[in-house]
This record gives sequence, C-alpha cells and structure tokens, in this order.
Amino acid sequence: MKTGMAMVLLVPAVVVVTAGIFYLYGVIIRLLNKTSVRNKVVLITDSVSALGNECAKLFHKGGARLILCGKSWEKLEALAEQLANESDPTLQYESEGSGADLVSGHGSGHILLVNSIQGKLAVPFRTTYAASKHAVQAFFDCLRAEVQDCGICVSTLSHTFIKAAPSVKQTSTANSILSVITRQKPHGISPEEMANELLKVLSSRKNEIIMAHSISKAAIYARSFFPNFFFAVMAAGVRNTAAMEQAQ
Repeated sequence: MKTGMAMVLLVPAVVVVTAGIFYLYGVIIRLLNKTSVRNKVVLITDSVSALGNECAKLFHKGGARLILCGKSWEKLEALAEQLANESDPTLQYESEGSGADLVSGHGSGHILLVNSIQGKLAVPFRTTYAASKHAVQAFFDCLRAEVQDCGICVSTLSHTFIKAAPSVKQTSTANSILSVITRQKPHGISPEEMANELLKVLSSRKNEIIMAHSISKAAIYARSFFPNFFFAVMAAGVRNTAAMEQAQ
C-alpha cells in the first residue's frame, strides 16, 4: 500500500521536475540567442515590413548595431526613433569605427536569406513566383560554398506564409488538393515567431531551416523520394480546380 502511494506521488513530482528543467532550458537558450547578436552589426534589407520591423526590435533588444534599409524613408525614421526611445543603455555600444569599417569584413559573417517555401517546392498556378524563389535558393546555395573558406556562414530559411503580410495573391483553390499546401491560414507564421527563429539561426549557424506545417514538409520529401507520386497529386489538384471552375 505504501509503495503504491509512493508511486502515485512520485509520478506528478517527476512530471513537475521535468517540466521545470525544460522551462529553464528554454530560458537559457533564449538568453544565449540574444547574446549572439550583442555588439554585432546587423543589416536588415526590408526593415519597414512586418517581419523586418519585428527583427529590428528583437535584435536591438539583444544589443545589435542595426543598419536599417527600406522603401520608405519616413517609416525608417519612425522605426529608428522608436528603437532609440526603447533602447536599453546597458546593451548598446558605441561604434569602434566608421560604417565602412564595421561591414567591410573581418574574416567572419553571417548572411541569412528569408525565402518562400516555394523555392523548395513548386506549386501549380505559381509558375513565375516559384521560378524566382528557386533561382534565389540556388544563388544562395552556390554562395554558401563560395564564401565558406572566408569564414562567412550562409543560411536559408524557407517559410510558408507570414500572417501579417501574405506575399502571394490567393487563387480559387479552396476545395482542391492544392489548397492544403498553398492556403494561408491556419498554417501561417507570425512575424514574431519568424523573428525569434531567425535569432536562433544566427546563434546555431544552421545552413537550412524550413518553417512549415507537416503537410508541406511531407510534400518536399515526396518530391525528392517519390517524384512520380508527387507529380500525380499535383496534376490531380489542377484537374480538380479546372472542374470546379467549369461547374461555376
């Protein structure tokens, strides 16, 4: 009887302790990720977008020295002012040289591409878009090998949709098999999630990351290992879409 009671009490205790360990591990990893950009120069090419804005805020809190780029000078000034007002003096550092000195390269660096998953997976009705994303993916795959000996890491992060700003106009495939892969919701990724993942990538220096739901990941593997099956599924989706349009 006593042994049974001890086991009943032991199981919840083990669960609580395990949960506490995982929580502390997560906290430590987040702190280490933030320190990975401290006093580093980070250039964000589209700072005024939803994702760029979140990255600017997150990296700034981590103590990075930012170079903000964007299409709107007014929005860039507003973002810079916001970051200055929210800055933590204990995490900010004075520049040790000119801007040219900071970005000229000292035998190390990290280039990170944020690309659509359609650079890895071509979907019907996205012909030119998928072609451009495949081209960008190939460019950075080549660049990775070319600059490796220079101490520069090149990472690519492929995602599905960013919830705040869909980059692809939706077509009428609501009930087709293609909609499982191409629909924006509920499989979209928030800018906050994406920014935190980018911070992890800068810390881990992984070459390739895919942020997508399980169906899209399965489609990528199917395209590689079972191409005939994948092509048949895509063709069936096209036929289904055509039949729906004729019915309308």
